[in-house]
Amino acid sequence: MTDGRFTKKKLGEILIEAGKLTSVELEKALMEQARTRKLLGEVLVELHLLTENEILDALAEQLSLDKIDLEREFINPEVARCIPREVAKKYKLIPIRESNNKLIVAMSDPLNIFAVDDVTFITRKVIQPCLASSNAIEKAIEHYFSKQTTDKALEDLKNEYKVDLDDKIDQDVIIEVQSAPAVRLTNSIINQGISNNASDIHIEPFKNNVKVRYRVDGTLVESMEIPKSLYSAVSTRIKIIAGMNIAEKRIPLDGRIEMTVNGNSYDFRVSSLPTVFGEKIVIRILNGDSFLFNRSGLGFTEYENTLVDSILNSPYGIILLTGPTGSGKSTTLYTMLQELNTSDKNIVTVEDPVEYTLHGINQVQVNKKAGLTFASSLRSILRQDPDVIMIGEIRDEETAHIAVRAAITGHLVLSTLHTNDAPSTLARLVDMGVESYLVAESIVGIIGQRLLRRLCPLCKQEYEPGEGEKKILKQKDLPKLYRAVGCPSCHYTGYKGRHAIHEVLILNSKLRTLIEKGTNAEELRGMALENGMVPLYENCKQLVLKGVTTINEMVKTVYARD
Repeated sequence: MTDGRFTKKKLGEILIEAGKLTSVELEKALMEQARTRKLLGEVLVELHLLTENEILDALAEQLSLDKIDLEREFINPEVARCIPREVAKKYKLIPIRESNNKLIVAMSDPLNIFAVDDVTFITRKVIQPCLASSNAIEKAIEHYFSKQTTDKALEDLKNEYKVDLDDKIDQDVIIEVQSAPAVRLTNSIINQGISNNASDIHIEPFKNNVKVRYRVDGTLVESMEIPKSLYSAVSTRIKIIAGMNIAEKRIPLDGRIEMTVNGNSYDFRVSSLPTVFGEKIVIRILNGDSFLFNRSGLGFTEYENTLVDSILNSPYGIILLTGPTGSGKSTTLYTMLQELNTSDKNIVTVEDPVEYTLHGINQVQVNKKAGLTFASSLRSILRQDPDVIMIGEIRDEETAHIAVRAAITGHLVLSTLHTNDAPSTLARLVDMGVESYLVAESIVGIIGQRLLRRLCPLCKQEYEPGEGEKKILKQKDLPKLYRAVGCPSCHYTGYKGRHAIHEVLILNSKLRTLIEKGTNAEELRGMALENGMVPLYENCKQLVLKGVTTINEMVKTVYARD
């Protein structure tokens, strides 16, 4: 049921004709393929003879096929699941839409006639291949099939215990349970969180059921419900693999899971909290393999990058990251640490918790039960001859005083503080009991940060701004703006991904004089703006005008007084 044009030539021949490969290189790759029994395309990439994009470009040109970006492609979930998951994974392909009785299928290898024949047999439709990278296809398979896998595991668990919604499983049986359905359901909940690019998984028991919600781009999205009677099996399984006490349900507990999913290493921080209907479990997902160590991807403008460069070049002093919880401060902090991480520097951190392990950096985990607090750790660190010190968060007066003393005695100190914006941080340190002259002397720079959601590029909608929008943006004449709509690609939220905005304040002599005089936050802010600080409001406004985000996100993210 296909036109047969994809069966005439092999991949090697096409690449040679396209001038991408020599016959000697192909022979070398074929020998390696015979040894490893891998696909030729994979072997070519592993031998660094070609990149996957170069292979796809050659196939697209030679076979007159469309090459698509699955991240930006609207995929109908029902169409995607018209073939079994096993078939999709086996051949690295995924159906994306139907058109004129044809099934458009994204494939990494359109020359695989067995794949085309199998999909044709299953769907009884004419297959029209298009090209996509194997990594993008694997991510799409995980995304569109993960809920199906979770539902199947939940059904199997129900059948195993043969319970109704109001029935309860004997607790002794639950403690011993390591059954395949319970394991599969727990793994599926975690895998679905990863495939949805969630930062946290919330498993919340209520009176009649248990909700599973994922925090995606800062917003909780409800995914599924688990019968209350089956929750003990799931919660016990999670606590076992997280190394938590399964017999203790009356106090909050913390645990940790290390797991490899689809070749990537993940670190899961597990927290349980007793509620009136049972233990609520929250799982924080940390992916060490994909951690961003590049400032260019953090949302800094070109101008802000020059300011950050000057801050990081300071030999001593305090650099502070400020903003609310979940604003990406830790990500920025780790990225800066990695920039400072050279063989001639002794870098020591004290964190609670250590979210990512960095090679070449000495990281200390706070342990309050053992008396290892931020303050006590800092005292010990100062005896370890450090060049750079990172404090996860300045939480109290004692820690603030030690950080200041470290800064004025020749150390570069990086830390975070929960304040509304960069200028108010200066007044906050004084409120914490640090003398104003020490604040003026020790602070090098402050970076205020927020995260706002990006509009989904597939479904965002253009509209004419009204008077309300013009007032918020402080502009009489406005170009067309964009609003969120919602589609399957963005889980019907209208947003996909997040963008960081910053305000970078560098202390100069004028600001230091004002701090020593005890000037209030508003006057400090005015001076910071005079000295070239671009406020959060202005950076957010530019993203709205460019169609990156919406007025609603701007109102939620930056303060009205800005």
